[in-house]
Amino acid sequence: MSKILSAYLDKRMLFIFLNGIASGFPWVIIGSAMTLWLKDAGLTRTAIGFFGSIFFVYSINWLWAPLLDKIKIPFFKTLGFRRSWLLLLQILLFILIIAISWTDPKISIVWVSLIALLIVITSATQDIVIDAYRIEIISENKDGKIAAAAAVSTSGWWFGFGFLGAFAFYLADYSNNWSMVYFVMSFFVLGFILATLLMPKEVHSNQTVTNTPKQWLDETFFSPFKDFFNRFGITAILILLFIMFFKIGEAFLGKMSLVFYDDIGLSKTDIATYSKLLGSTLTIIFSIIASFVSIRFGLLKGLFIGGVSMALTNLMYSYLATIGADKEFLALTIFLDNFTSAFSTVTFVAFISYLVNKTYTATQYALMSSMGNLGKILFASSSGLLVDSLEGKDWVIAFGGEWAVFFAITTLMVIPSLIMLFWIGKKFKDLFI
Repeated sequence: MSKILSAYLDKRMLFIFLNGIASGFPWVIIGSAMTLWLKDAGLTRTAIGFFGSIFFVYSINWLWAPLLDKIKIPFFKTLGFRRSWLLLLQILLFILIIAISWTDPKISIVWVSLIALLIVITSATQDIVIDAYRIEIISENKDGKIAAAAAVSTSGWWFGFGFLGAFAFYLADYSNNWSMVYFVMSFFVLGFILATLLMPKEVHSNQTVTNTPKQWLDETFFSPFKDFFNRFGITAILILLFIMFFKIGEAFLGKMSLVFYDDIGLSKTDIATYSKLLGSTLTIIFSIIASFVSIRFGLLKGLFIGGVSMALTNLMYSYLATIGADKEFLALTIFLDNFTSAFSTVTFVAFISYLVNKTYTATQYALMSSMGNLGKILFASSSGLLVDSLEGKDWVIAFGGEWAVFFAITTLMVIPSLIMLFWIGKKFKDLFI
């Protein structure tokens, strides 16, 4: 136990946590805050759901991830390979958030969508660098440091998404001015830039390649994928499919949760307090606990337990839909939902991290994580359409209404991934138990 605890005292974990915050923060800007901004602007649930299609970029960032494994930023070269990329992207992110604060979806949804898309591209690229930096700076797996780093990164992500998201909601409730909220929020990026300048350099395993265009192209774009499929064979396809389907139900729920809270009568302050502050605090705590469980019992068992429990807690939202804005039951639901979400996320991130070849860190991690995003975004963008399609049907009303049925459906979405996990377990039994 003392050895596991010592992993968290490693000073590198502080910067992994700060990078996690930087990774989670853009999801406030283009996710939760944007959802309520669009709702206040009068967009329908279906339109809000499809606006989330811009997150599709997170599912294809593996296409340019090879460039981030090979190309150096010359004017920031003293910072090191990963940090120079990170600084460039965060400067761009700061400029884009300032720009979107000058827009208004009531006047031009086109401009809002365009700048939001650029923020997504920048954020998805930043994630490639952050994930690669985490894996390379914690290159050893002594005393469960990979699982610990996954937990710290997850905690940071939820701090950025939850606490900074709560700040945005409180500010929106106070000012009733989303443009001002976005302008103020942009200055958090300056803190991320400072952290980037202070964090230690990583050990980057950049292979030496010859100068011929064909060889450079092969080494940069094709070798990372050939290595992945050569190492895992046909199981590689199953791994990618599992990653795609594992968190679809959670994505459907997450995409519509803020709209649901608003529909049952919760204020922005209530949402900030319960969904953001309470939920994120619990997730941070539970992420650390989950890493201990994963180290003790193994990632495959952790993934299976996390997947089942994550799906079952969705049924609590179904019940909440039938009783309305009961804040005590809401708190209980968020408590259990964040516990199961943290557990499944930490084991999921650690599992992917174990599979990466350090020579192609950015590319292979981006490939796997983007498959998870593909599943969530490709299907979850229709979450609003699903809710609207259920509205008013007699059989739906008999089961408690469209929200109750919607959350029940999300519970069933985990089943395909659990079947695939069973078969993957046969391949990796000796590695992850």
